Amino acid sequence: MQLNVSGHHVEVTASLRGYVESKIDKVARHFDLVSDINCILTVEKLRHKAEATVKVNGGTIYADAIEEDMYAAIDGLVDKLDRRVRKYKEKLVDHRARDAQKGNFG
Repeated sequence: MQLNVSGHHVEVTASLRGYVESKIDKVARHFDLVSDINCILTVEKLRHKAEATVKVNGGTIYADAIEEDMYAAIDGLVDKLDRRVRKYKEKLVDHRARDAQKGNFG
C-alpha cells in the first residue's frame, strides 16, 4: 500500500503525517486489496478539511471530513473511509456467495 499525504494551505509536519499513517493503517487492515491512498489536508480560515481517495481492486473510494480541528477531521475521515471500505468488501463477498449458490461460475 502506498500512502501519499499532501497539504493545501498547510504544511504537513512529521506529526501530522505520522497521525494520518497510523489512522489509515486501520483501513488497510480491513481490506488487503488497497493499493494506493491519496490524502489531502486543506485549511480554509477556520475549516480544516481532510479528504482521501482510496484505490482498491476494481474501484475507487472517496471520503472527506470537515472540522474545526485537523486531527478531528482526520478522525472523521478515517471513520468514513473505514465504513465505505467495509461496505465495498461486503458487496464483493456477497456477490460471490450469491453466484456460488445459484451455480453461476462465469
